[in-house]
Amino acid sequence: MLTLTSPISDLLKQRLELINTPENLPLLQQGLRGIERETLRVDPHGKLMLSPHPPALGSALTNPLITTDYSESLLEFITPAEQDISIALEKLDAIHRFSYTKFEGEMLWNNSIPCELPSEAAIPIAWYGTSHIGMVKHVYRRGLALRYGKSMQCIAGIHYNYSLSENLWKLIAQAEGDTRSSRDFQSESYIALIRNFHRYSWLLMYLFGASPALSKSFLRDRQHNLETLSDDTLYLPYATSLRMSDLGYQNNVQDGLVAPYNTLLDYMRSLSLAVRKPYPPYADLGIKKDGEWMQINSNVLQIENEFYATIRPKRVIKSGERPVEALCARGVQYIEVRCMDVDPFEALGINLSTSRFLDAFLLFCALEESDPTNPAEGEENTDNFSLTVKYGRQPGLMLQNKGEKISLRDWGDSLLEKILPLAILLDQQSHTTEHQESLALQREKLHDPALTPSARVLLEMRQHQNSFSQFALAQSHHFAEHFKSNPPDKKTMQYFEELAANSIAEQANMESSQTGSFDEFIEDYRSRTSSQICCDGLGG
Repeated sequence: MLTLTSPISDLLKQRLELINTPENLPLLQQGLRGIERETLRVDPHGKLMLSPHPPALGSALTNPLITTDYSESLLEFITPAEQDISIALEKLDAIHRFSYTKFEGEMLWNNSIPCELPSEAAIPIAWYGTSHIGMVKHVYRRGLALRYGKSMQCIAGIHYNYSLSENLWKLIAQAEGDTRSSRDFQSESYIALIRNFHRYSWLLMYLFGASPALSKSFLRDRQHNLETLSDDTLYLPYATSLRMSDLGYQNNVQDGLVAPYNTLLDYMRSLSLAVRKPYPPYADLGIKKDGEWMQINSNVLQIENEFYATIRPKRVIKSGERPVEALCARGVQYIEVRCMDVDPFEALGINLSTSRFLDAFLLFCALEESDPTNPAEGEENTDNFSLTVKYGRQPGLMLQNKGEKISLRDWGDSLLEKILPLAILLDQQSHTTEHQESLALQREKLHDPALTPSARVLLEMRQHQNSFSQFALAQSHHFAEHFKSNPPDKKTMQYFEELAANSIAEQANMESSQTGSFDEFIEDYRSRTSSQICCDGLGG
């Protein structure tokens, strides 16, 4: 059995000493944080709202703060990128409070696992108008419905966007004598962060997973290994996040699609090949039906975003630009963490303490030694993650680290010890103790599984006849009343209403000024795979 020691690596120690000076410490404040929160619109009985996206919220295509994800019923609230996550959370709260002033007989479902869903055919696919860009977004979602069904697309999550200051990356590169361009050093440093994230993200699932149960109806007679908790609810007794298990939004066609990668080029090559690789079963579904586009193509991936990942390297894209085009042209700008469940005990689905821990965890992943990975380690990382989402609270659960067994608790303790210096550094920069306080809370959860969100969900469900639907409905009503009783002030209302009106006008302008046919547009869009992007060595 492997015993881990907690002292940090030499590289991490050197980087901490470099940053921890009066002139360099302020660079930590210059990174950006943002949150994307997904949430279903439901009626007071917890049934999915089938009505179109509320016009009073603006255009789902062009409103930068309020849009839809897969369905007309699945809202996505997006905060601006902020230097302090507390400001982003305040803005996320304002988006919620504004939205509730525009709802008519509906509320937000405060859980990752969907409410009682109607038939597959009745779930409305998101509509973005008749502009070419809007139609591409809609056709992409039609393809998702064909490939995976609509129910799986109704699962909601929290996406956490994270970046460090470009000046901080330049400081580290200069101190370490790295001769690569600033763009390349920064990009590869984010890829190193992602490698470490894959090694350690099982810890996030244990600490913050909040979906140990689901409604029987959600599976629509799919095979499963869940246990029966009540007449309408299935669960696993030690699960942390069924959303992130193979019962959630997974795609077996994608298994092995993007092998463990050590460079940005590796990642882009894998995705680019998948977007061009034909998949006969998808071709059998048809690309067009009665002259209507049903999917963008019949390849393994329609577009890069179809690749399911717990974390992604990202770059803000221009209108009509493909994600890999942006990465090729301008490098990695930030990372997007996609594995966080909606916390059903929090009004926003996430709170400040969780966010502070994420900042410390991600800074650790960014600055810690990150050796190149390989398929064997990739499989080990996947197994550790899978075990944790299904059995994370099981007493004595063992994981694998470099081929040797170690208990989840011991490994978690060791990781928290290594993250502590990062929390201390962040608190020094922000003149608070919030990062260390959050880390202490996580340590308590590690030593007492009853404190984890997943255990709290199962405990709370006992007050609702062990029914997931009854529990989730009660939580949703509770927070709906919270938001409705705290409407925005006049100035905030005016800001959001102007944003909504401007977004509708922008969409109308796009639709009236575009030229050419949609067929021509989508053919051009399909042709711009990475075989034509200016990345040396990309292709194959």
